[in-house]
Order: sequence, then structure tokens, then C-alpha cells
Amino acid sequence: MADVGVKSEYAALVREAANGDLHAMEQLLARAQESAYRFGLRVCGDSEDAEDAMQEALLKTYQHVHQIDHPGAFRTWLYATVRHACLMNRRRRAGEPAALESVEQGGANTARATIADVADPSRGVDQQLIDNWMRGRIREAIRSLPAPLRTVVLLRELEELSTKDVAALTGLSESNVKTRLHRAHLLLRQRLAHSF
Repeated sequence: MADVGVKSEYAALVREAANGDLHAMEQLLARAQESAYRFGLRVCGDSEDAEDAMQEALLKTYQHVHQIDHPGAFRTWLYATVRHACLMNRRRRAGEPAALESVEQGGANTARATIADVADPSRGVDQQLIDNWMRGRIREAIRSLPAPLRTVVLLRELEELSTKDVAALTGLSESNVKTRLHRAHLLLRQRLAHSF
């Protein structure tokens, strides 16, 4: 299983970095950066917040790598750190307005970053358009899920963590993770049925 290989690669880097290997630390941070940002973008929903959460997670990795008790569970630890940073950012801005007016420009600043899809040159233009449309519908459907279900789907399906790791990260039992995943799949199926 691919997850076992990824776990062991991370575990080896964590152990080496904890023992003072700077090259291993650089590799660990480089690998963790992409995963932390991707997960942060999905959980925070905003590229700026995802960037902040990623930076927080990388800093904590650098500072506390020697304190990670279970190197094989590094991704779970990393995602928990990113998730916590997203929640803290959300709480800090709870009273802020949804949009800000620019004094200089006299209009609302509503620019939002989106994930860019890179075209696959081996597929025809028609198929690329259909693929992009479908990915957009799937992203929209996942975003519309209630937060507890969305988190489980993101961790289990997109980040490919095991049910056990998702349970450890969210504080749920494994059976509760499976139940939430099942509910999320049903809701996604219903919402996507309308799109297709």
C-alpha cells in the first residue's frame, strides 16, 4: 500500500532530523510543505490562511521534531497542526467583515485565489474541458459538506490517511470516522447527481 511507503519515508526523515541531520530536516520540511499547504487550502478555504497554517506547521516541525513520539505518524501530527492553525485563524477573525472596502479604489476587494488546473497535453481539448468542469463540481460538493464530514473526507480520501490515523487526528473513534465518511459519500453522491 502506498500509504505505508509514505509513512516509512516520513518516519526515516523525522528520525534523522531529530538526530541533528540538517539534510534530512531540509528534505522533511520540503516534503511537508506541499502536503501542509494543500491540506491547509482545503481546510482553511483561503490561500492566505493556508499559507499561514503551512508556515506554522513547518516552524513547529523544525522546533519540535525531536519531541515527535511516533515518527510513523508524522503526517497525522502535521495535519493536526495545520488544522489547529486554521481554526485559530478563523477564531481570530470571527468578528471581521466578510469583505473590505478599499479607500483608494472605492470598491470591494473580492479577489480570491483559486486552484489552477494544469492541462494534460495527452488529452483532447474537449476532454480537458469536461475534466475541469467535473473537478470543479467535485470541489464545490466537498466544500458544501458540513465541516465535520468535510474534514473526514479530506483526510481519508484526498490525503489518503488510514481510518486509524483520521480517528487519531480528529479525536473520533474509527467506527465514527467510517460513519461520517459514509454520510459524506451519500451527500456527495446526491449533490453530484444534480450536476450530472
